[in-house]
Amino acid sequence: MLLVLSVAVTQQQTVLAQTNQEWRDSLSVLNQQIAQSPYSVDLHLRKAAVNLELQQWEFAVDEYKLILRNDEKNLTALFYRAYAYTHLRRYDLAKNDYNDILLEEPTHLEARLGLSYVYQLMGKRNDALDLLSIVVEQHPDSVAGYVARASLETDMRRYDAALYDWEQATRLEPENLDYHLSYVDVLIRMGKNEVARRELNKLADKGVNQGVLREYYRKIRK
Repeated sequence: MLLVLSVAVTQQQTVLAQTNQEWRDSLSVLNQQIAQSPYSVDLHLRKAAVNLELQQWEFAVDEYKLILRNDEKNLTALFYRAYAYTHLRRYDLAKNDYNDILLEEPTHLEARLGLSYVYQLMGKRNDALDLLSIVVEQHPDSVAGYVARASLETDMRRYDAALYDWEQATRLEPENLDYHLSYVDVLIRMGKNEVARRELNKLADKGVNQGVLREYYRKIRK
């Protein structure tokens, strides 16, 4: 789930920099620009994005607060402030921001995924699972919902449900090896070793490296 959110953060970042020093140089430039245009929402969003990249969570939160002070329904600021709050382990505040987004856009995929992740961190896995079921219902062609729900169902040992969701994930992204291996892993956990072996053989026939598959074959032998 964190990967999904991290991808979303990357999409927000408009400053192209590779090293830590380059990010800091970008931050310096943005601070100078903000001094000249203190009310520019775009500049504050870009500065906050760099703060996130540098893991300066408190500074990022301050930037988003400034934006939201003048535009309380700025969904971008709400989403990334929730992301920063999650890293600060301020889960109730992150939950509030995600809920505010969903009040405005009930089908906001990333916000509901983020809220589910926060619930998991809070130990509310059943609530998290309910949210992921809504994601799948609202976005049946999005692999993210199936993957997130399957991962949680696997952790909760709800293997029948997890197996279905991994099947859907592999249907939507048939070239993703991780999804296929997760599907095989659940089959093994369920004791369906022969089915798992057939799936591994299919992957081997497609040219998947034997070294990758060896661990799963070994589990079947036990």
